[in-house]
Amino acid sequence: MVNEMKGLPSAVTHGLRKLGADIRDARLRRRIPTEILAERASMSRVTLYKIERGEAGVAIGNYAAVLFALGLADRLADVADPMHDAVGRELDEERLPQRVRIPRPKKPGV
Repeated sequence: MVNEMKGLPSAVTHGLRKLGADIRDARLRRRIPTEILAERASMSRVTLYKIERGEAGVAIGNYAAVLFALGLADRLADVADPMHDAVGRELDEERLPQRVRIPRPKKPGV
């Protein structure tokens, strides 16, 4: 385990590793050498290598730049979209009022 990942939940570590592996696979499927992808994403080859390993110490902006350079950034904006947040929607539903009352009109002169 990389030192930067100590203290992170294992789900986060696994998610980053999967993201890194997926990025590497996308680069290889497109037959893009690391030098060219790093240049397109405005970063060093070392940073790209860290991303492909799923290291947590790399800035999220660098991950986003690589996804953009690969043409995969369109789904990045949907990562935390409320429409995909099942837990948040359930919590909202729990807070719904039991009943809704129509406000009574105020009497004139009161």
